[in-house]
Amino acid sequence: MSGFSTVQPDPSMIGRVTKPPFAILPQPGPLFRRRAERFRVLAEGSDLGPYLTFLAGICEAQAALAESLPPIEPIAEEQVARAIEHKMPPLDRGALPLSPALRETVWAYLDAVTPLPMPAPASAALDALRQADDAALTELLTHVTADSVPFEALPQHLFLSAATQIHAARLASTLPAEKLEPIETGTCPCCGGPPVASLVTGMQGAEGARYAACAFCGTHWNEVRIKCLACGTTKGVGYKSAETTEATVKAETCDTCRSWVKILYQDKNPAFEAVADDVASLGLDILMQQTEYRRAGFDPFLIGY
Repeated sequence: MSGFSTVQPDPSMIGRVTKPPFAILPQPGPLFRRRAERFRVLAEGSDLGPYLTFLAGICEAQAALAESLPPIEPIAEEQVARAIEHKMPPLDRGALPLSPALRETVWAYLDAVTPLPMPAPASAALDALRQADDAALTELLTHVTADSVPFEALPQHLFLSAATQIHAARLASTLPAEKLEPIETGTCPCCGGPPVASLVTGMQGAEGARYAACAFCGTHWNEVRIKCLACGTTKGVGYKSAETTEATVKAETCDTCRSWVKILYQDKNPAFEAVADDVASLGLDILMQQTEYRRAGFDPFLIGY
């Protein structure tokens, strides 16, 4: 025995050198369905079980609504072309709070989640949202689209974030992925948002590539493997974990801007889903709170950490 295993080449790959796609657009129904399934798996035996189970129901309602709504009107071709030309996101977050289509999705989603079992504070927040007037709803949606949520209003914003994710993912799914260009490091090329986390993928044709994941619109985009997603530097980047050096969820830290974003090694655990596993790995956030680094990833389901 030589101690080495023999690996035969895949004839179909000979002569093929593929470049990982820059942007991977969401498929709204499957995106939320897979997220819900991951939340349910993660809830089993977890100290966060009740919350993860609640979020699974939130995502199941997202999937059902995304699959039942009529086709969405795509972003105008002129707007997309102009945004790409000027390195701007084609999906204009600033315009969403006044969008009639988003409001229709919000009301439909609030109806959809009403039967879900939920804690009393969440139920009270849902009742308050259903009674909100137009001005109040606009203000709340402005916070959601700006990723700036007041701590005292977290329950209301959780529901609105979930509804907005449906609308944003549906809009993002209509964009021409092959035409999207990088805007800035750590910036979603569809909606301009920050990443919730990044994933090292085992996807065929992109093995070992790193994709940042947007919680707002569900888009994944390719980023340099070792690079701060907050300031763009490649210097002083390090990794911390709650387990061992072989951990599959780590905090990618930056000594330049003193920030950190989670990195999930999906090539080692294909089940990883950026939003679900970000919430489930809360222990890492708690450990990082004891360091000098600030969290740069944004997850509306994990606000406060």
